[in-house]
Amino acid sequence: MALSGPQRTVATTLGVVFVMGSLGFASVPLYDLFCRVTGFGGVTQEAEAGSDTILDRTIKIRFDATVDSGMAWSFKPVQRQMEVQIGETGLAFYEAHNPTDRVIAGTASYNVFPYEAGGYFTKIECFCFTEQVLQPGETVQMPVTFYVDPEMVEDRDAKHVQTITLGYTFYETDLPVEQAQLATEGSKDVN
Repeated sequence: MALSGPQRTVATTLGVVFVMGSLGFASVPLYDLFCRVTGFGGVTQEAEAGSDTILDRTIKIRFDATVDSGMAWSFKPVQRQMEVQIGETGLAFYEAHNPTDRVIAGTASYNVFPYEAGGYFTKIECFCFTEQVLQPGETVQMPVTFYVDPEMVEDRDAKHVQTITLGYTFYETDLPVEQAQLATEGSKDVN
């Protein structure tokens, strides 16, 4: 059965709307995958272990920390910068403090600058992989273990990078149900 002119137009329009909606829905996860694979936008890589190759060339790593405007914590790098050999495993610490009288959970987002280095900055362990929960008045030091992939020296855009900045921003998140219950029970015991 052939469609008439107006029916064909409606069917074509609905098809275009469906395809465009599907592409729009898929764009966020596809863009996220693209950034993780390529390091585009300063997204770092993750690894189970350090690099097998360590080069003679060193690179300076700077550490930056901020909190979202709604986050009550103070948050800072313990060390502002360090120099490591490319491929060498580095260990840095960030410090977070909860100055309030309530339990606060937080999640850190991160980026690397310049963006060309993102695909070569590899984290082995990081506090940013999981949610962090701080009790009232608690201060913690949180580690990040990393290396700069030696393949960076072969990349035409990244090989001239002398300094990489690793930045984190903490955002307050809802407490896990069990933690919220413990916090509520703890405040009842005080009263």
